[in-house]
Amino acid sequence: MTLGAGQVPQAVLFDMDGTLIDSERLWYETETEVMERLGGEWTPDDQAKLIGGNLAVASDYMVRRAGTDVPAEQVGRWLMAGMLDRMRTNVPMLPGAKELLVGVRAAGFPTALVTSTHRALLEPALDGIGRDHFDLTLAGDEVSRTKPDPEPYLTACARLGADPARCVVLEDSPNGLASAEAAGCRTVAVPGFVVIGDAPGRTRVASLAEVDVPFLRSLFA
Repeated sequence: MTLGAGQVPQAVLFDMDGTLIDSERLWYETETEVMERLGGEWTPDDQAKLIGGNLAVASDYMVRRAGTDVPAEQVGRWLMAGMLDRMRTNVPMLPGAKELLVGVRAAGFPTALVTSTHRALLEPALDGIGRDHFDLTLAGDEVSRTKPDPEPYLTACARLGADPARCVVLEDSPNGLASAEAAGCRTVAVPGFVVIGDAPGRTRVASLAEVDVPFLRSLFA
């Protein structure tokens, strides 16, 4: 049976960190270095609390965690510098990510990359991921309210001219999923560092290697 126009996604939207690229490992390395500079210790539990958040939240948390009087803005600058150094030399793609991006592009679906990462870090990441995979990229410092607010995904859908209810979002974090689902999108959860529960309109997979174009079409069939 051939699927009609109403039975395919109008657009496919991707989170970046922890979904397409293994940047959470790079963030952990950077956060550990910065916390040592602040005289404190950093653990996987600390990182888990920040997944899907943004730079300001991470900086504030680290200041409180270290009990330091170093301004959060300075901590943010150290985090950005450490990540930029890593991103310029290494953008590790997660299993299945490259193949899915190529397949979605070949199928002709409009695409967007919607991330809480600032544009300054998004640009070197795009050099590694490939800019041609996306019709639109939206960074965390280009919206007034970041994930878990629905603004990022509502903005991306509007710019693509797509109905959020006919769009699918691929995310790895509770904040990202909350953002996409509040916007009215269907979601595919790809859990990484944190446990992801069930929710209406949400499908869980072990990795992007389980996702292809027929899988995305089936979500709307």
